[in-house]
Amino acid sequence: MPASEDTGTARARRGFVKAAMEAPYLERDEEHALAVRWREDQDQAALHRLTQAHMRLVISIAARFRHFGLPMSDLIQEGHVGLLEAAARFEPERLVRFSTYATWWIRASIQDYILRNWSIVRGGTSSSQKALFFNLRRLRARLSKGNEQLPASEIHRQIAEAIGVSKNDVAVMDSRLSAPDTSLNAPIMESDGTSADRVEFLADDTPLPDERVGIAIDTERRHAWLKGALKVLNEREMRIVRERRLSEDGATLEALGEKLGISKERVRQIENRALAKLKDALIADQGADASFT
Repeated sequence: MPASEDTGTARARRGFVKAAMEAPYLERDEEHALAVRWREDQDQAALHRLTQAHMRLVISIAARFRHFGLPMSDLIQEGHVGLLEAAARFEPERLVRFSTYATWWIRASIQDYILRNWSIVRGGTSSSQKALFFNLRRLRARLSKGNEQLPASEIHRQIAEAIGVSKNDVAVMDSRLSAPDTSLNAPIMESDGTSADRVEFLADDTPLPDERVGIAIDTERRHAWLKGALKVLNEREMRIVRERRLSEDGATLEALGEKLGISKERVRQIENRALAKLKDALIADQGADASFT
């Protein structure tokens, strides 16, 4: 019994499973009639009988995924959601048994639940990534049987070819499945017997307080230099520099040429002249080389 499932919950689940297993099977004609009543008349009693008769299918499919460590009651509940989805989409006129159609929806619902809850780190949601997640252990066990000396890289390569994913994807998924999630608040013992939370050992790449102050002061100083240098430009030069160099998107030469009624080559010439004037103004004011490229 999973650790997260208490005695009362386990007892209720066993009672539910017993009732599901005792539910009578449906003959093909009766199943078809119930499906028609539900689809055409939204008959809730027909839906109840249809789903009740197939709960043993839900339990059977859920049992295949119990080794993922999630409560069996939750797997059954998610499988029931898939069963109801199948009932809502089932087309009885296709003359396919409901159990055949419902199997895919039940399994898909359970697998989606496992992918959402197995780890706090979300895995891939593509069909190939799902296939890798649910088949990796089985394929690895099969390849390792009788080949204990087979290196992990070769096992990963063969699994990648079988499922249709990259070898790196297999290695990453294998690593995830081999180790549990670790809380950042989990303690780490030091050599002197003291402990600290794991989060305290994470590297912080942000600048130190004195560095942030220095960056802010330098940025403010450069803005003041630039503001003063821009006064040497005429109106058209100022517009081109602002739209080409000082805006986030940066206008193209062609777009600016259309706005100003000149060619893009003329815009380029004016821009180069304006940048040279700015450079000269900054050097004359600050005594240092500056460029805007």
